[in-house]
Amino acid sequence: VDKKILAGGLGMIIIGIMITFAYSDQPIGQSGMSEEEVIDLLIAEDQNQAYQMLSGILIGVGFLLILISFGFFSSGTTRSIFT
Repeated sequence: VDKKILAGGLGMIIIGIMITFAYSDQPIGQSGMSEEEVIDLLIAEDQNQAYQMLSGILIGVGFLLILISFGFFSSGTTRSIFT
């Protein structure tokens, strides 16, 4: 197990989960909003969606790094799945 890659993967997963919890609240509009408030709401919804995508990418890449870390020997060579 390559500990550096494993630690990096775990760190990415933890940061992704933290971003998910920090931006889990959806912006909510109200009736009778002015045009400026509607624009601010649309911007907040777009930012929230971007943070959700970022957290998903971080969790996915972190999980991939964890899987890769188990494929390495301590000498630094990789195992071949075909031999």
